[in-house]
Amino acid sequence: MKRHVSFFLAGLVLIAAGLPAQTPARAPDGGTTYHVDGVDLLPLPGMPLTGKSSIQWTRSLEDGSTVTVHLEANLARDSAGRMYRERRSFVPAGSDLQPRLSEILLFDPTARTRTVCTVATKKCVVSDYIPRRQFALQRPGPFANNTRFLAREDLGTDVIDGMNVVGTRETTTINPGVVGNDRPLVSTREFWYDAALRTNLAVTRIDPREGKQVIRLIDLSLSEPDPHTFDIPDGYTVLEQRVSAAPEK
Repeated sequence: MKRHVSFFLAGLVLIAAGLPAQTPARAPDGGTTYHVDGVDLLPLPGMPLTGKSSIQWTRSLEDGSTVTVHLEANLARDSAGRMYRERRSFVPAGSDLQPRLSEILLFDPTARTRTVCTVATKKCVVSDYIPRRQFALQRPGPFANNTRFLAREDLGTDVIDGMNVVGTRETTTINPGVVGNDRPLVSTREFWYDAALRTNLAVTRIDPREGKQVIRLIDLSLSEPDPHTFDIPDGYTVLEQRVSAAPEK
């Protein structure tokens, strides 16, 4: 009887040895996508500029190490208020890698169109656009049903790249439990604003959830951009999605 059992077990070992290794079953993981807003612009006429939105993002990890990434993305605004923006991927800070261009965004406040051109598909989608004419500031004090509190501090004036700027620091405190936090969550944002261009030349955001983000408007020129900057890129197809452009039924 023991010999029969031994032969049976030996047979199982031989069969198992001949089977291919099985990959553990699992479902796909969508992962996490990060997006950091760069320099914000309003589509204002009579204030042409070209430059780059520079972002440096540093995050502290649980083991005490840090991860720092960087990108630069071109931007422009012409005298008619049209704007050109880019979306690029982050690369390791200090590396020779170039941020990969993923999308081109074109805003036309006169035609009221927003065009997003995706590099991977070479397709541009045109949609309706309601231009902003000014930035809306949150009032200091409690907000969001008293779950958050905003404090604002005047930092005085300074000069960045020959441009006069006004500094402001905002500190936001989120009450415990509001976003799953077990204690008050405090973040700060520091702005250096150019009133002549109606935009920030420098912004620093510090949030314990997201780390430190330093945004700069660099390589600034106040000359009129090349008008072809606002053209649809060559070889791209255009998909019209404007409600205003839909034919009447």
